[in-house]
Amino acid sequence: MLKFVKNYMETISGIEIYPIISLLIFFTFFVILFWWVFTAKKEYINKVSQLPLDNNNQNDILL
Repeated sequence: MLKFVKNYMETISGIEIYPIISLLIFFTFFVILFWWVFTAKKEYINKVSQLPLDNNNQNDILL
């Protein structure tokens, strides 16, 4: 089955650009994520990390 798919993909012209585009999107996403993690403010990270433990949130009350 893999030979069929490989042979079929080789016959399509211009298909070699799609793996390159996928790699660029993947790489760009993680570079931006890496940049955001190191530039995020410590106060914001502490505030967000405490949200699951916050008991004062009225939206979490189950009726």
